[in-house]
Amino acid sequence: MAYQTLLVDVKDQVATITLNRPDAYNALNLQLAGEFFHAALEADEDREIRCIVVTGAGKAFCAGGDVKDFADNLPTVGVFIKQLTTYIHGAVSRLCRSPKPVIMGVNGIAAGGGMSLALSGDLVIAAESAKFAMAYSKIAVTPDGSSSYFLPRMIGLRRALELHYTNRVLTAREALDWGLVNRVVPDAEFSQALAALARELAQGPTLAFGGAKLLFHQSTQESLETQMELEAQAIARSGFTEDFKTGVTAFAQKKAATFKGR
Repeated sequence: MAYQTLLVDVKDQVATITLNRPDAYNALNLQLAGEFFHAALEADEDREIRCIVVTGAGKAFCAGGDVKDFADNLPTVGVFIKQLTTYIHGAVSRLCRSPKPVIMGVNGIAAGGGMSLALSGDLVIAAESAKFAMAYSKIAVTPDGSSSYFLPRMIGLRRALELHYTNRVLTAREALDWGLVNRVVPDAEFSQALAALARELAQGPTLAFGGAKLLFHQSTQESLETQMELEAQAIARSGFTEDFKTGVTAFAQKKAATFKGR
């Protein structure tokens, strides 16, 4: 598919999806949201892709929903917002449920829906200059894009409410301290660090990554005993994969394993 508001690059089994409306700080209009949904589906479905990266062009990761579009659609804003969130929520759901590692590369401001999108990644790398803000209450709306699900689980209810009520802006280092991001790197090293991590994960045991990802998400809803049963089933399934045979053989022979994602 030819994209107008995205850049999609596939290299070394890594799909890099770049939000590409830099003049608008990569704000989410209907076109960008729809294209992002389609790109997420394509990256998830392509068996040759073993890691997915989402980042932004220019100075921003994503400034959230395009407020100008909200203003232009006030008479039918409910329909407009539901269409927009259908695309964004579909993309977030697909990436969260994808068996492949998903890295959010936050290169600049992540606000509103952009912050929600960043939080939904499996791993988050932020540039030193990146900033995080809920921003929703500035236009008198509630959160979307998954932040009401992930934020309380990551930082607790009180801090989540604080971010929404006060619109406090977190620096990249504060986001790291709060557990919202995994790594903060100098701006000059950001692209290289993001690509290096993606290549590393793309060479890993993809099916085992996907199984662990599913287990961690399930753990928020299950009892201890049910979760352990799910673990037992998942690890038993792992024993039938090609990567498992490769891994245990290499370990026994004291060699490095080369995984194929099968």
